[in-house]
Amino acid sequence: MTTYIVRRLLWMIPTLFFVALITFVLMHATPGGPWDRDLSARQVDARTQELLNKEFGLDKPLFINTEGGNPLDSQFFNYIGGALQGNLGPSYRQRGLNVEDILFKPPEGKPFWDSKFGYSLRLGLVSLAFAILFGIPLGVIGALRRNTFIDYLSLMISTIGISVPNFVLAILLIILVASKLKLIKIVQQDWSSPGAWVVPAVILGFGTFAFITRLTRSQMLEVMQQDYVRTARAKGLSSRVVVARHMLRNALIPVVTIIGPALAGLVVGSFIIEQMFSFPGTGREFVQSISRRDYSMIMGTTLLYAALVALANLTVDITYAFLDPRIKLDK
Repeated sequence: MTTYIVRRLLWMIPTLFFVALITFVLMHATPGGPWDRDLSARQVDARTQELLNKEFGLDKPLFINTEGGNPLDSQFFNYIGGALQGNLGPSYRQRGLNVEDILFKPPEGKPFWDSKFGYSLRLGLVSLAFAILFGIPLGVIGALRRNTFIDYLSLMISTIGISVPNFVLAILLIILVASKLKLIKIVQQDWSSPGAWVVPAVILGFGTFAFITRLTRSQMLEVMQQDYVRTARAKGLSSRVVVARHMLRNALIPVVTIIGPALAGLVVGSFIIEQMFSFPGTGREFVQSISRRDYSMIMGTTLLYAALVALANLTVDITYAFLDPRIKLDK
């Protein structure tokens, strides 16, 4: 297993390289630049743009230096070299701050959880907890009460969650619960209150909740037809023991394998919800960096998200091997 893990970690290097390459190409193919407008929305003159380009290295070639000297002395390879050393570069619009400081450094005297990445990670964990705590029981009950009202209800809810995007649910919730009924606040001033997290966490995790519900129900229905379940019932074991020890344990193997990518997906895909609810996380920072053409922030956030997805997939493969002894990670 150690060889497999090392091999997968090494494969992450070219994966992240090509993610950075594609992001860099698309970023520079988009019209505009970081100096088109400054923070006060005034046009930056040509001389100032020239000085800023020289200061931040944007006057160098994009990929290959054909003017002599080191051919890799270019914007892309200089950024890759800095990223390998843990330096994601300075922010072009938040002057005096590096990307890693913006994403990972909390306010003075605050713990890591109060950093922008900490906020997004907490939101993803809360959303995943909601999806697991409600999705698995609903899927199990739906399978055990097949073709009953609760089964049809679980199918209806999961179908809505899978087919309707979370930002559409957010808009509907804003219109109905916030504007009409005035039961919740959309823009929170203080995110230290646990109640402020309920609405964005539920909306963000609703799609994952629906998928877990459907997957749990289908796996339970498949396991119920297996011979070992009928043998356990024939031995006179109680229904609770059969469900908990024989059915649920095997039915949850596919569910467990999606938890890692689900968490990464919730953290990565939270930028729409964060923007809609003015949530102080990395997703909102990513959206704002795109509109500002903050190149280093775009690259750093994209690489962070790609690394999270790659690590989540690796964790799932390892977890799967522990859950099912028949699976060997030898290759």
